[in-house]
Amino acid sequence: MELFITSSSALWFLPFATVISIWVAFNDMKFMKIPNIAVLALFAVFVIIGFFTLPFEEYIWRFTHLAVILVIGFVLSAMGFLGAGDAKFAAMMAPFVALGDVARMLYLMSAVVVVALILHRLLQRSKSIRKLTSDWKSWDNKDFPMGLALGGALVSYLALGVAYGQ
Repeated sequence: MELFITSSSALWFLPFATVISIWVAFNDMKFMKIPNIAVLALFAVFVIIGFFTLPFEEYIWRFTHLAVILVIGFVLSAMGFLGAGDAKFAAMMAPFVALGDVARMLYLMSAVVVVALILHRLLQRSKSIRKLTSDWKSWDNKDFPMGLALGGALVSYLALGVAYGQ
């Protein structure tokens, strides 16, 4: 299974994206909000590291991924299918994904959403976890904290890129 992302760019992106994704997941589970500064931090990681690790033409084209996902995300947000923070974070994730890997990323994203939802619902029912995190809004909210799944999908994709990238 060879991915189109280069293993070297994935390796450079991975540590920064992991820290930001953990931050996003934590904030979304605790506050049901993805901080704009986290979205901007992910964008900065792509802008800076992508400039040095991707061929220039591909680097520039990847910003179209951001624009397309931002438009789709805002439409879905306006229709009430996901939050605005989720839409913005997904858009900032988009440039990290090589065009040839879009279908794989969609499959990966689907799997991660299912796993994250099951994990969240199991933890939600754990008395010991609830006691430690009693102030987390996601436990009693009907909405699912998509930041958990979005961050997980990005980190999984980049980790696979390190292992199987070109």
